[in-house]
Amino acid sequence: MIVVAAKTKQAPQPATETQVQPADMWRVVVLNDPVNLMSYVVMVFKRVFGFPEMRARRHMLEVHENGRSVVWSGVREQAEAYVFTLQQWHLTAVIENDETS
Repeated sequence: MIVVAAKTKQAPQPATETQVQPADMWRVVVLNDPVNLMSYVVMVFKRVFGFPEMRARRHMLEVHENGRSVVWSGVREQAEAYVFTLQQWHLTAVIENDETS
């Protein structure tokens, strides 16, 4: 007796594409406060972010004149770490979702 195995032809499966979305981007925003000296804020920006003097001063003036400055943007975990560090230096900092990315 001969047994023939019948091969069933399967319909091709549609390719499933998983859309890889970039990680949500977040902004670290420093807000103005009436407590800290401008020179202190410049020093903190230089130490925390490694900004050169001119960039640190530019962000400090933006905080002073506009009430806020976006000092960093990137992934949420790092943004949270920066906000925590800035708060340890007694600066008012918040994290915001960056809708532009």
